[in-house]
Order: sequence, then structure tokens, then C-alpha cells
Amino acid sequence: MELGLVGLGKMGGNMRERIRRAGHTVIGYDRNADLADVHSLEELVGKLSAPRVVWVMVPAGEPTQTTIDQLAEVLEPGDVVVDGGNSRWTDDEKHAEELAAKGIGFVDCGVSGGVWGLENGYALMYGGDAENVAKVQPVFDALKPEGDFGAVHAGKVGAGHFAKMVHNGIEYAMMQAYAEGWELLEKVDSVTDVREVFRSWQEGTVIRSWLLDLAVNALDEDEHLDGLRGYAQDSGEGRWTVEAAIDNAVPLPAITASLFARFASRQEDSPQMKMIAALRNQFGGHAVEKK
Repeated sequence: MELGLVGLGKMGGNMRERIRRAGHTVIGYDRNADLADVHSLEELVGKLSAPRVVWVMVPAGEPTQTTIDQLAEVLEPGDVVVDGGNSRWTDDEKHAEELAAKGIGFVDCGVSGGVWGLENGYALMYGGDAENVAKVQPVFDALKPEGDFGAVHAGKVGAGHFAKMVHNGIEYAMMQAYAEGWELLEKVDSVTDVREVFRSWQEGTVIRSWLLDLAVNALDEDEHLDGLRGYAQDSGEGRWTVEAAIDNAVPLPAITASLFARFASRQEDSPQMKMIAALRNQFGGHAVEKK
């Protein structure tokens, strides 16, 4: 089939290549002309046969909204737009309604796989009407990993991004657990080879995972991570997961703590800990460290 792909960054560029390897035609557009096959959305749409499928892989928020608004002006009834970025699920219903007013279908798709997806395939979680999903199905089949798993029609519009959001929330907590265990192992004198302890867990243990494999890769590159600063950004999906948990009265203590740990990583000198130290000094006479 033919696919229009908007956004050819690290993810989008590799996705274009994987879809082409499966025998499909991909026409890509990116603001960076060096990456693009065409020079405008109008040209992209003009090169596709109806009914068209255009997959959007741009940053969430305003860039996605602007792209969908522009596509709504150049696509025709029966065409389908797929939002494969990390959009908030609450934006999906809005986009679907805007496009439906012009007879254009909408599918939201959470995509996981990162820079490894080109070779290993991408885990896909998509939401939307069955009719619209069917028009995109050959692309889903091209992108997903080999085998029976790795892709799911999660439900109606918004379900794909909601599922991907929860996936990322779980990812936050898993990474935090590995990080805390690594720090404790590094702290004690009795463990003399933390990297090899992590490596030993890759087989036969209940905590083996791809994240563990990636942790070992990182330790092979820098055994004590001396070259890194202890600062971790968050993409927004961890926050959305916690907000959804509050809205639905679902306790997520591990995911919430992992999100707050990232916030703590951005403080050179924690204001909260200043107050804790001051209070301990006030009620118990505990020593404080002066700057």
C-alpha cells in the first residue's frame, strides 16, 4: 500500500525504512528538506492514491495539532490520519471529531521500540473504528515485531495512546527499581563487581528484561556511569499516568514515586531537604551541613 509519513526524525525515519522493507510505498515529509521525499504536505497528499493514509510522527501538542489542521484542509472524505506520536489521549477525541466533520477518519497509535525498532519491530497500541484501522492494517503488520504479539487494537479512539501512556508509566517504575538496586550495590564495599552482578541477572532470574539488558550495555560503556550527570527528564506521559490514576482513584505508588524521583534529580540542592535538615536540627539537635 501507499503511506504518507509526516516527521522523519529518529523514530519516523526508521519507521519509513522498515515499512519500505516490507514492500510498501512511503512518501515522507519533514521540515528538514534533507530528510524529506516531498517539500510540502500538499505535495505529499497529491502523490498518494485515494483512499489515503497519512501517519503523523511529530511532537505532541501544538506541532501535532498544527499538522492535523493542515491535513484536514488537503485530505478528502474516506482518507485516514494516524497520530503515532506521544499525544495525550484526551487530544485524540478532539482530533477525531475535527476530522470526522470533513469525512476523514482518525486512528491513534502508541508506538514503542525506540532506536531498536528498525530491526526488532515496534510494539503498537492503536485505537479507532474498525473501518479506519483496517485501512492502516498493512502498515501495522509491517511495523510490528515478528510473531503473534506486539500489536493490539486496544479499543476506541484514545485507547491506543492511553495504553501507551500506561506502558510508559510502568517503564518509569521498572527503570527506577533497577536504578535504586544499582545504587545500593555500588554503595557497599562487599560487592566488588556491580556490572557483573547485573549481567548475571540476565539469565534465569525473574527480573530479567530488555531494560536489564540495556542497563548492562550502559555499564559496559561506562562501568560506574561516571560520565553521566544524575539528571533525568520526563516526556510527560508519566505525569499523565499519575493524573489519570487520580481521576480514576487507582493507587499507583511505585509509578508516582518514580516520577517524583525524576523531579528530584533536577535539583542541585534540594529545597525540601533544607527544611528537613532544619527541622531535625530544631527538634533533635541533629547536625546540619552548612554551605
